Amino acid sequence: MTAPARLWLAALHHSAFLNGGWAWVRAAGGEVAGAAGGDRRTSRARMALAGLADALKDLPRGALVLHVSPEDAALLAPLFGGEPPAEADTAAYAPAVAALAGRDARLATIAAPAATPLGFAAAWAEFGSDRAKAKGAFRSAIPKPNLAKVPGL
Repeated sequence: MTAPARLWLAALHHSAFLNGGWAWVRAAGGEVAGAAGGDRRTSRARMALAGLADALKDLPRGALVLHVSPEDAALLAPLFGGEPPAEADTAAYAPAVAALAGRDARLATIAAPAATPLGFAAAWAEFGSDRAKAKGAFRSAIPKPNLAKVPGL
């Protein structure tokens, strides 16, 4: 039996500027990968869902453990059988629902992500938000040399 893929996902939203960012890092089958992105006029939920859909688009089907912060876990709970937040935009969940279809996925919450791959992803999510504020929507791969320095990845 192969080990499940591990995915760390972080999202960020600045309510004053209405911009947000997302980032993910992934370890699967001995390979590491990551990407970051952001957009204007968005929400944290949309950023978390966009990041998740992006992370899963090229990942082969199989077991998956998704590591997120408590805030993002509350937003992603509907994908794992939980209740959506009261203000949830159900249409925004469709791409992530499709990306998770047929996967054995588990949600794991990390309360203190500072020295973890989730902390690294959170820093890139902030970069994504800042970049989106300045230049608009974007997506970029995280360079492999940066990923190689992440403890626990």
